[in-house]
Amino acid sequence: MNPIIEHEIDPTVYRRRWATLAVLCTSLMIVIIGNTSLNVAIPTLARELDASTSQLQWMVDAYSLVFAGLLFTAGTLGDRFGRKGALQAGLVVFLGGTILASTADAAGTVIAGRAVMGVAAAFVMPSTLSILANVFPVAERPKAIAIWAGIAGGGAAIGPVASGFLLEHFFWGSVFLVNVPMIALALGAGAVLVPTSKDPDQVPLDLPGAGLSIVGLGSLVYGIIEGPSHGWTSPETLATFAVSALALVLFVARERRTDHPMIDLHLFRDRRFSVASGGMTLTFFAMFGTFFLVAQYFQLVLGYSPLKSGL
Repeated sequence: MNPIIEHEIDPTVYRRRWATLAVLCTSLMIVIIGNTSLNVAIPTLARELDASTSQLQWMVDAYSLVFAGLLFTAGTLGDRFGRKGALQAGLVVFLGGTILASTADAAGTVIAGRAVMGVAAAFVMPSTLSILANVFPVAERPKAIAIWAGIAGGGAAIGPVASGFLLEHFFWGSVFLVNVPMIALALGAGAVLVPTSKDPDQVPLDLPGAGLSIVGLGSLVYGIIEGPSHGWTSPETLATFAVSALALVLFVARERRTDHPMIDLHLFRDRRFSVASGGMTLTFFAMFGTFFLVAQYFQLVLGYSPLKSGL
C-alpha cells in the first residue's frame, strides 16, 4: 500500500473503503427516496385520509423543511460527537418516522411522521459525506464523491417509480415502508464496516443561528402553504411573513458577526457562486413544486395510475 495512504488512513479502514461507500450510498438513497417518493401518493393520501390541500402540502414539505433547517446543526453535532453514531441514530429515527407515517389514521400523524423523518435525514446525509472524506485519501475522493452524487440522482428517480408500484399492489402505507429493507441493511452493514470518527478541530455550535434559520424558513413555508386558506392579505398571513423576514434578517446579521457561522456569507461576494446558488434554489423550488402539481394532474385529470405517473 502507498505509505502516504497508510499514514493518513488506518489500513483496515482503507481496505474496506469501497464496502463502506456502499453503506454510505445506501444511507443516502434512503434520504433521497424518502423525499421524492411521496408526490405520486398524494391523490391516494387525499382520498384515504380525507386530507385538505394544505395538509397534503405539509405532508410533502414537513420533511424538507425540517431537513433543511437542521442540516448544518446536525452535521456539526455529528462531527463533534461521532459521525458513525449520528448516522446509525439517524437511520433508527428515520425508521421510527417511517413506521409512524405508515400506520397513521389521520393526516396530522402522517405530517408528524414526515417531520421525524426529516430530523433523521438531517443527521444521515452530512454524516455520509463526512465519513466518506474520512475513509478515502485525497486522490480518490473525487471519484467517491462522484459515485455518492450519482446515487443521489438515482434515488430521486427511483422514488416516484417505487412509490407508484407499491400503491398499485399494496396498501397506501407501503409507500413509506419502501425504505425499511434498506434501513435494515444499512444499519447491519454499517455497524461492521463504518469506522468511528470525529472532527479533531471542533467548532462551537451556532445555536442562535440554527434557531433563527428554522424560524425564518418555517414561517416562510407556513405562510406560502396556508396563504390560500387564510387569504394572502389576512393578518395571520402577513404576521407569518413578517416573522419570517425578521428572523432571516437577524440570521444574516448574526452570521456576519459570529466567529463560527453556519454559513460563510463572504462566499456570496463571488458572483459566480451567488448566481449558481440562486439558480439551484430556483431550480429546486420549481422542480419540487412541479412534482407536487403534476403527480395530481396525471392521476386526477388524465386518469393515470400511480405507477404510470411515477414513470
